[in-house]
Amino acid sequence: MKTVAVFLFALFATLPALAAEREVTMWKSPTCGCCEGWAEHMRQSGYKVKSVDVDDIDQIKRAYGIPAPLQSCHTAKVDGYLLEGHVPAEAVDRLLTEKPRTRGIASPGMPMGSPGMGGPKEDNVVHSFGPEGTKVFGRY
Repeated sequence: MKTVAVFLFALFATLPALAAEREVTMWKSPTCGCCEGWAEHMRQSGYKVKSVDVDDIDQIKRAYGIPAPLQSCHTAKVDGYLLEGHVPAEAVDRLLTEKPRTRGIASPGMPMGSPGMGGPKEDNVVHSFGPEGTKVFGRY
């Protein structure tokens, strides 16, 4: 019985941390519809998304140091990591599970068929970025 109690205590002790990891803040232009599409994709994948409209999205990108070649239409943050553009929830799940030493991950530009974007699906190459440089995180 004591083993079950210890297990349940450990399980419930991690719930607030897991919930916090699933909270995303997204900064976007007030007129960007694909950003809202990405937010809906994240919500359907179990994330709580707070959308913040800003007049100058480039100011947010500069403040967070998003590399110019990796920039897209919106910038987000989850559990201390930056998310740039139409990063699929699958990549965010991997990021939060593996917790690599990186500042964030990015889906440069606006790949067709990526979460929030319409059209035929293109290869969505997601990059990690930070002090270690930029490298391919995955293809989705």
